[in-house]
Amino acid sequence: MPFHPDIADRLPLLDGIPSLEAGLSDPSMRAQMEAFDAYPDAPPPPTAITRMVSVPGPHGPVPVRIYTPVEQSPDTHSGHALVWMHGGAFQFGDLDTKEADWTARQLVQRASATIVSVDYRLAGIGVKYPIPLDDVIAAIRWVQANMTELGVTSLSVGGASAGANLAAAAALRLRDEDMWVPDQLVLVYPMMHFDLPQPSESLRHALMDLPSAMKLTPDMARSVKENYLGTAKDVAVPGYAMPAGAELDGLGPTLVLNAEYDELRASGESFSALLAASGVDVEQVKVQGMLHGFLNLPATIAPVGDALERIAVRLRQRVCYVNRERQSASSMWTADRIGPRI
Repeated sequence: MPFHPDIADRLPLLDGIPSLEAGLSDPSMRAQMEAFDAYPDAPPPPTAITRMVSVPGPHGPVPVRIYTPVEQSPDTHSGHALVWMHGGAFQFGDLDTKEADWTARQLVQRASATIVSVDYRLAGIGVKYPIPLDDVIAAIRWVQANMTELGVTSLSVGGASAGANLAAAAALRLRDEDMWVPDQLVLVYPMMHFDLPQPSESLRHALMDLPSAMKLTPDMARSVKENYLGTAKDVAVPGYAMPAGAELDGLGPTLVLNAEYDELRASGESFSALLAASGVDVEQVKVQGMLHGFLNLPATIAPVGDALERIAVRLRQRVCYVNRERQSASSMWTADRIGPRI
């Protein structure tokens, strides 16, 4: 499918940018990139009740922002919570990033759910794996321990890009350390491999149309992961750091949303196949006409709104089946499976 018209009409804004690296480093080209990403006429996101909580973690407090419906009652609240992690190559982003705040507000309205957005520590000087992951796990455990107070009966975990990596990795560690898994995972344009798999034929053709300013080169992808890990790939990469290298059995139902025009689609497609081969109930969707990072765009763009609605439907429906799923998951665990399997 061609680029969505809202994307295609803006591509001339990227003319003259020879690479993503140049677009991010050169001030004038950076201004072009920001103009491409800006939607000044976009309607504001839905309103929600928000409050900040400082969750205790092994590296210090972890800020989280809790979103709940404006009109919250047993009739309007779904009873579901989603712990959500924004993306940003493990080194950018915060709770006000559109991918964090806009996504949370949309899902609160669409699913009548509680969304807990996590301000995990960003990788950089003094912060490497597993510190961001430890923050995420601390936040999930806090939500799990406070489900009654939060008024929820079902708990999912999700994220976008690097945040999707952290969501899946957290589920793996919780499986191994706590013998518990989230009711479901929501992974949007995920980064799950240290080295990206070879693209499928359809993805290879799609990437030929990708502007140079939007292309993630292998060197850039590697530098992102080396910054997170604090090392080059001359040592074994832990499965908790790059979940494609982990044993995936025992995870809950998983939704994977891939952008059509995105190098990371190869990672999302391959990871979905690995999940299916491990017996995980996985639904993979290619979001047509979209680039990486589409959750930063207004929900009025049809594929973005459709993707958000797909997540919301799963959040609404999951409450109906949570008790059955928990019983099924708990029956899998025995004493001889305690401990990591990565």
